[in-house]
Amino acid sequence: MLTKTPTAVQELAANIRAAVGGGRSIAFVSGKFNVVHPGHLRLLKFASENADAVVVGLLPDSRAKDALPLELRLEAVRAVSLVDQAFAMEAGVEEIIAALKPEIVVKGKEYQKADNAEQTVLDSYGGKLMFGSGEITFSSLNLLRNEFSKIDFSSIHKPVDYPQRHGFDFSDLRTLVESLSGLRTLVIGDLIVDKYVTCDALGMSQEDPTLVVTPIEETTFLGAAGIVAAHARGLGADVKFLTVCGVDEAATFAENALKTYGVQHEMLVDKSRPTTTKTRYRASGKTLLRVNRLRQHAIDEALAKKMIARAEDMLEDCDLLLLSDFNYGCLPQSVVDAVIAAARKRGVKIAADSQASSQLSDISRFRGVDLVTPTEREARLALQDFESGLVNVVENLRARSQAKNIIVTLGGEGLLCYGERDGEYVIDRLQAFNSAPKDVAGAGDSLITATSLALCAGKDIWMGTYLGALTAACQVGRVGNKPLTSEELLLEIAHIG
Repeated sequence: MLTKTPTAVQELAANIRAAVGGGRSIAFVSGKFNVVHPGHLRLLKFASENADAVVVGLLPDSRAKDALPLELRLEAVRAVSLVDQAFAMEAGVEEIIAALKPEIVVKGKEYQKADNAEQTVLDSYGGKLMFGSGEITFSSLNLLRNEFSKIDFSSIHKPVDYPQRHGFDFSDLRTLVESLSGLRTLVIGDLIVDKYVTCDALGMSQEDPTLVVTPIEETTFLGAAGIVAAHARGLGADVKFLTVCGVDEAATFAENALKTYGVQHEMLVDKSRPTTTKTRYRASGKTLLRVNRLRQHAIDEALAKKMIARAEDMLEDCDLLLLSDFNYGCLPQSVVDAVIAAARKRGVKIAADSQASSQLSDISRFRGVDLVTPTEREARLALQDFESGLVNVVENLRARSQAKNIIVTLGGEGLLCYGERDGEYVIDRLQAFNSAPKDVAGAGDSLITATSLALCAGKDIWMGTYLGALTAACQVGRVGNKPLTSEELLLEIAHIG
């Protein structure tokens, strides 16, 4: 076995402590970690539940017994989101523990009745030896977390006929993404906090036909107009966000998230309502149940007047107004009419979305804007027309709303774009880019953000729609609303496939 001088081991321990952060407790785990498997992940999760940080030491290569060399084993362990620090052990376990002084050393339950040499070192400074292999029901938590963070570009297929029809190529898209930086954008609308509770399914209850699950991970995201603002900031715009919230933990979470994303924000307090929170319970990559905590009454007249006044001030140095309406009372008609009028007066581009999932909406109430992006159901609800052909619905919606451009999203069937070309209004279709979406909840938010920014940058609706569809394809490639960045979008534009 390779050895290091005591000075080198002490230096290693000091560096690990510094990287973990002062005052945080450490759970230390050591082993070979040949091909990381669910058993390893259960052990690491058990360690993470008993300390602030997990540090893993990997034993050196022993040739015949190692499926993978140390370098690859180390890379695999570092990729596990539960692990804060991982390193190659070039000294004995007891020597490293003596230098690092972890609060806890974690070993599998199979070692509980064995002679554990670590105990003597731990006793010398008051450390604790714990045995546990985690819950048997635990699925690969790292794979679950990858759902939330990593985009699978391999499932995104970019059609080439549409760009050819409308006279642009992928180099034009790259230039467009780079030109979005600095666009002054104001987002107004409902604030929602989204919680995702990932569960393991245990089976059916024996008493009644009820699915039984156990939660293993909870992740919280900014949603609705908040994520629209975060998407715009991620794509390079300078963003202000105006909304209404309650006085609760959800509002505090949203404010901290907005600060993290670099979004300037003003959250007007309405004590008569909680901050809207939606909790999704998921198992095996599917949502089983969604629980909404909300109130849907409109804000009162005094708060509406305050919102109008603040919006008018914010519009003074603005290029784009994005209205993100979830019909929970943040945008009553008086606010919509006044804000649109103020934006028109200042020559600001305007885009609006009015969502109707479990609630009703009327996208046509946003009159005279530059872009609306309803689903087919939302377009039909606005017209109360559930029988006419889709093209007629789009044309009638434009006549009623006086919107300059309309994108009707069709889920897995893609979208229809209705806009002006060569002096005439025409319709074109784009197929869905992502053949294996993981979570479609944030598709509309990312679509309207990217498309409206493209219009604000001076591009036509056709290139803007393509950029919006590509942005949505990236967004649905992971679970939960995490703001997309221009770097991620440029990476996908460059991706061949």
